[in-house]
Amino acid sequence: MEILFITGNAGKFSEAKKILKHFGLNIVQRDSLIEEIRSDSIEEIASASAQAAYAEFGKPLFVEDSGLFIPFLNGFPGAYSAWVFRKVGNVGILALAKGKEAEFRTCVAYADGKEVKLFTGSVKGRIAEEARGKGGFGYDPIFMPEKTPGINHSGEKTFAEAPEMKDALSHRKRALEKLGAYLKR
Repeated sequence: MEILFITGNAGKFSEAKKILKHFGLNIVQRDSLIEEIRSDSIEEIASASAQAAYAEFGKPLFVEDSGLFIPFLNGFPGAYSAWVFRKVGNVGILALAKGKEAEFRTCVAYADGKEVKLFTGSVKGRIAEEARGKGGFGYDPIFMPEKTPGINHSGEKTFAEAPEMKDALSHRKRALEKLGAYLKR
């Protein structure tokens, strides 16, 4: 089965392609100029974006919206994570919240012309004391996932230091696996 993944982010596309191939899904990347709604909810953003993208492409597709939620900052940057990253980057988040608890959350919205289905995933952790590692993208150099039973990691490495750990734990993987299982049915 072939479905479109509407994203301009090559890192997200690469990650999704690797995850969904295990479900026999072939995804094709498409970029779109759809305007993203403003909302504090990644679910609302993903759902509205999927509906707008389906209206543009008319084929089964999915979009994804993610955020880094930091309780110490009342959930900031949350749904505004991409904008905040472009403005202040990892340096800015470190200045505000180094060592603080954090959570990556993702919402994948699948649209097929009949309905929009939402699939979520999250991973808890904390903000590192400094950016570390060369792998991944975005906030990966400053996010350290908490130790997780059944996954071999110390809880002291960032996603960027251990891409294989991100492959096993990521919020995006958790949401995409739910999408894959749904579409495989």
